[in-house]
Amino acid sequence: MLTVFTPTYNRAYTLSRAYEALCRQTCQNFLWLIVDDGSTDDTESLVKTWIQEGKISIQYHKQLNHGKMYAHNRGVELCHTELFVCIDSDDYLVQDAVENILNEWKSLENKEHIAGIVAYKGKDSSHTLSDGVFPTTEPSTLQELYENGFTGDAALVHRTDILSLYPFPEFEGETFIPEAVSYDRIDRHCPLHVFPKILVICEYLNDGLTQAIDALRKNNPKGWLLYYQQRIKYSRFSVLRYKYIAHAICFCWELKQNPLQHIPAPKAEICGAFPGACLLRIIGKL
Repeated sequence: MLTVFTPTYNRAYTLSRAYEALCRQTCQNFLWLIVDDGSTDDTESLVKTWIQEGKISIQYHKQLNHGKMYAHNRGVELCHTELFVCIDSDDYLVQDAVENILNEWKSLENKEHIAGIVAYKGKDSSHTLSDGVFPTTEPSTLQELYENGFTGDAALVHRTDILSLYPFPEFEGETFIPEAVSYDRIDRHCPLHVFPKILVICEYLNDGLTQAIDALRKNNPKGWLLYYQQRIKYSRFSVLRYKYIAHAICFCWELKQNPLQHIPAPKAEICGAFPGACLLRIIGKL
């Protein structure tokens, strides 16, 4: 019923922790799908050793290096189970995560109206990331959870058929796009079941995407512009919307596009955000 998906690139030194955590799961009814995004370290030989051990079910796929979102799209294409949870190579599941996911999902009614499950990521098994707590236990979109005070990253278990409807857009020459581009679209489709338990332990490493955000923004302007265009489209008038427009103007400039033609907002709002965009350029921010 469940695929645990891990995209990885040159993370052999930390991938073992994820493997060991999966071997300790109280329920083994899952497949671990690894999409290797062109690693040049010993990831491939390491995973093949684990496959030979036969402790858990593993499917390994290696591709040319294109970036995490391309790997995620490929993982969804390869997935044949009802549920799909993405665990980054520097994350690992708590011991009863699979059991909790499957039991919770089986207990739900009207699953056709739910995109999946949203749960906590934790600093450890007792403390959520940023000490964030869900403001509700009712079905909710991600946007609603954050608008109502939730902080930190969330663990997401999606229906695979929903993910296949909303793949990450791919741009020639770019390797990254914010995850929110697809997750915002899923929010417009149907809500998530709120499950206030820690499923994933998360540790941000120095060579991770989070630490490289400035370079990601500079090197992937089309993906970031799409993110801001979409956020503007779905947002109401607010200070946050003003920030979205200011950033979108910067990426339009980066791509030599006319902001008045490529930003989905009234011209008065776009013109009003020009000072903010100029300030971002002055301080070296996109």
